[in-house]
Amino acid sequence: MKIRTILAKEINEFFSSLTAYITVSLFLIAMGLFLWVFPDTSILEYGYASLETLFQVAPWVFLFLVPALTMRFFAEEKRMGTLELILTAPVSQWQLILGKFLAGAFLILFCLLPTLVYYFTVYELGEVRGNLDSGAIAGSYLGLFLLGTAFCAIGLFASTLSSNQVVAFMLAVFLCFFFWSGFDSISRVASLGAVDFILVQLGIYEHYVSLSRGVIDSRDLLYFASLTFFFLLLSKQRLEGARW
Repeated sequence: MKIRTILAKEINEFFSSLTAYITVSLFLIAMGLFLWVFPDTSILEYGYASLETLFQVAPWVFLFLVPALTMRFFAEEKRMGTLELILTAPVSQWQLILGKFLAGAFLILFCLLPTLVYYFTVYELGEVRGNLDSGAIAGSYLGLFLLGTAFCAIGLFASTLSSNQVVAFMLAVFLCFFFWSGFDSISRVASLGAVDFILVQLGIYEHYVSLSRGVIDSRDLLYFASLTFFFLLLSKQRLEGARW
C-alpha cells in the first residue's frame, strides 16, 4: 500500500508539471525525425519496411531521457530538506526506493507506448502488407523497456549522490553510457583474450542486441534483473548512510 502511495505521488508530481509533457514530446519528436525525416535513417529512404532505426536510435535517446526523468527523485528531496522526514516516517527504505523506481518504469512505458503507432504504420507500408518480423520487434520492445528500467535504477542511484539535479543528471548519463557501451569499448581496445568475452557480457549492449533478435534468452533477462537490483541495492545503501 505504501509503495502504491509513493508511486501515485511521483506520477502525480511528474504530470503536474510541463516537464513531463515536454520530455515525452521531445522523445516522440526525436524518434519521428529519425524514422521519417533524416535521410540517413529514414524508413522512406531504405525502400523497405523496417523498425530497425527505432531500436538503434532509442537507446541513445534513453541515455539522456531516463536520467532527466529520474534526476529529481532523491536530489529534489535533499534540496527541499524533506528526505530526512521521509526516512524517519513509517515507511521502509525498500518501499521508498521501489515506489520511485516503479514510477520511473511507468514513465518509460508511457514514452514507449505511443511508438506503437510507428509499428502499425510500417506494418501497412510494406509492399506486402504485414511483411514484418513481429517476433523480433516484440523482443526489441522488451529489450528497450528492460534497458530503460536498468537506466532508471542507475538514475535513481545517481540522484542519491547529490542534492543538485544537474549533477545527478550528469552522473546518471555517465553511468548509463558506461554500462551501455563502456565495457564493449574496453574489450575492443584492451585485447585481453578470454577476458574480452567477460567484459562484453558485463555491458548492456550485447544483451540488448540479443533480445532484439526476437529470442528471449533467460540469461539476458537475468542480466537486466541483476543490474537493476544491483543499483537499487546501492541506492538503499546510500539512504541507509544518510539516515544514520
